[in-house]
Amino acid sequence: MEDSTKGRSHPIGATLEHAGANFCLFSRTATAVELLLFDGVNDTRPSRVVRLDPLANRTYHYWHAFVPGVEAGQVYGYPVHGPRDPSRGLYFDASRVLLDPYGRAVAIPEGSGAMKSVVVDSGAYDWQGDQPLRHPCARTIIYEMHVRGFTAHPSSGIPQERRGTYSGLIEKIPYLQDLGITAVELLPIFAFDRQAAPSGHRNYWGYQPLGFFAPHPGYSRREDPVAAVDEFRDMVKALHRAGIEVILDVVFNHTAEGGVDGPTFCFRGIDNPSYYLFKEGGSQYADYSGCGNTLNANHPVVRRMIVDSLRYWVGEMHVDGFRFDLASILARDSAGHVLPNPPVLWDIESDPLLAGTKLIAEAWDAAGLYQVGSFVGDSWREWNGRFRDDARDFFRSAPGSLGRFADRLIGSPQIYGHKEREAEQSINFVTCHDGFTLNDLVSYNHKHNEANGEQNRDGCDDNRSWNCGVEGPSDDPAVESLRSRQIRNFFAVTLLSLGIPMLLMGDEVRRSQHGNNNTYGMDNAANWFDWTLLDQHADLHRFVKLMISRRLLRNLHSEQQRTSLNILIRDATKAWHGSRLNNPDWGENSHSIGLTIQLKRENTWLHLILNGYWKPLDFELPLTGTDTVTSWRRWLDTSLASPNDIVPWEMAPSHRGNTYAAAERSVVVLYSTG
Repeated sequence: MEDSTKGRSHPIGATLEHAGANFCLFSRTATAVELLLFDGVNDTRPSRVVRLDPLANRTYHYWHAFVPGVEAGQVYGYPVHGPRDPSRGLYFDASRVLLDPYGRAVAIPEGSGAMKSVVVDSGAYDWQGDQPLRHPCARTIIYEMHVRGFTAHPSSGIPQERRGTYSGLIEKIPYLQDLGITAVELLPIFAFDRQAAPSGHRNYWGYQPLGFFAPHPGYSRREDPVAAVDEFRDMVKALHRAGIEVILDVVFNHTAEGGVDGPTFCFRGIDNPSYYLFKEGGSQYADYSGCGNTLNANHPVVRRMIVDSLRYWVGEMHVDGFRFDLASILARDSAGHVLPNPPVLWDIESDPLLAGTKLIAEAWDAAGLYQVGSFVGDSWREWNGRFRDDARDFFRSAPGSLGRFADRLIGSPQIYGHKEREAEQSINFVTCHDGFTLNDLVSYNHKHNEANGEQNRDGCDDNRSWNCGVEGPSDDPAVESLRSRQIRNFFAVTLLSLGIPMLLMGDEVRRSQHGNNNTYGMDNAANWFDWTLLDQHADLHRFVKLMISRRLLRNLHSEQQRTSLNILIRDATKAWHGSRLNNPDWGENSHSIGLTIQLKRENTWLHLILNGYWKPLDFELPLTGTDTVTSWRRWLDTSLASPNDIVPWEMAPSHRGNTYAAAERSVVVLYSTG
């Protein structure tokens, strides 16, 4: 044992200074803390043991020490002493080496040894002038993707040692550029427990965080635990050079430690009552996350940790935004009650360093709290789960879906109008990592999750999918044609609707998970991007690319970002139609709608026909300008075979006549200029 110099209570974590490092750890309930320094990742015995004296090395509830001679790359961990009394939520076990909650890197040893934290020199990186991009939301196209899954497949053409890594993703940036993507939303890249999955599987999605400051080392191509930090930065810098923002899917609602029978990596063994929510009595965790525990996000120390984490990822790692998993949990107090003005959410929104950062909420939790349209704050944007549900319902001809779907098309004013916010408050998506892919949405009526080992009990049952007549793969040309059309329909409405569109990785080439809608533990080809699909479905890829290149409805107000959705709709020259002009049928059994809108800035009239009916319909067309005969050009018709399903804007063929025959379940876009 050795004594240390006193050190300071700030900053929290391990901070390199002249000739050493300051270490600081918060624990209100600990009776003693030790700092262990290791020479190597796989070492089971420390090379140095630093005892933190409760009098000299403790200020308030912060345990701290300055250790001379420590350099970047130093491996360390904390045994924390205290009572073990589960009835009071105390789980101290000084035989365990615990991670630093503020650790900037995580070392994962070979075999069954304890994970450890690693000292990082955050300033030792040349950003070469890089800064977060701050793209306007009105010009944002989000591509939700998985770092490993994007390049892990052998067909990626990337050398094996770089497949599934941060550096592997860099090699595929030209693909994202060519598609027209302006922002990638990365599934969790915080260091996570890969073992948190059923037997025989590995945690693939990453929603089991070990901490909130360290990038996942498994996505690094090198074994050095610090390498993940710089490789992540290399990836961010390369994406920025390509004009692509980086949004992180962050998990501040639970950790990898699970319920009372779960493993102890960090928080449970340091100060369990501060970090987690408990049921009355304190012996059982409150579980609003569905993962066994719930982070006590509005505790002052946890609030600070969350904000410090976000500030670190923006200030030191240059990310552009965050998507908050199960964000409604952050609205709960220590008793689980929903707060009208949750402190942690306002802390995040009002932090000056985070101003301009894209903040996206998954505005619900696993305990039934659903806040789409009512999430707090002035800057938060929301995953619009109702857009997903209503678009799916409309194209499977569900009764009563038309009115809701039409509202989603124009930015969901029924949901967001009361806030007087801009249209981009809504993140519009039909598919995401959690659920069917777009190919599977039109190929399966039911989930098929048997491969997960949970007897098909896991995953959502409310998929609102339609298999187009055959469950699973089909070689029937008619079924395949209908499925292709439905996929184009979903892309069309996602990219035409007011709001920020989000696409799921691989949907543009019909990636399939074979009907599995909960692939969190499937680190295999079922989840990876199969690059051979790019040739197989080049027609769909072309369709999506051309749609992205012309974002008409979204560009309508790009010069006036703060224009509220209500004003935007009120001032727009528009008209709703049924198959007859100016005669929309909003009835329960209506399945088609037309919309004419003037794009004043582009001197263009746009006419949309959306036929969710199972039969073709003839739609009357409005006159354009002073013409006595309509003069429209057809840009898009999802019922037509490629390359006529969509054409380059300036090459759109003329359609002269008073009507347009829209095929069953199709989307048509006509325009007229001048």
